[in-house]
Amino acid sequence: MAKKKVKKGTWAKEDIQKLKKLFGNNSPADVAKELGRGVEATKKKASRMGLRKTKKYMKSIGRG
Repeated sequence: MAKKKVKKGTWAKEDIQKLKKLFGNNSPADVAKELGRGVEATKKKASRMGLRKTKKYMKSIGRG
């Protein structure tokens, strides 16, 4: 089976908008998969943008 190619490098405006929309209420793995990027790259970009998980999401994973 062929692996899905992961994007690297510059983030397109559309990807940034999608990251802003999805990051707060979804797992980093789910967001990365949706964007076609690595999990660590997704978490790092979100952190640099100041994005945070919602209280509802944190509670849902037992950390609220």
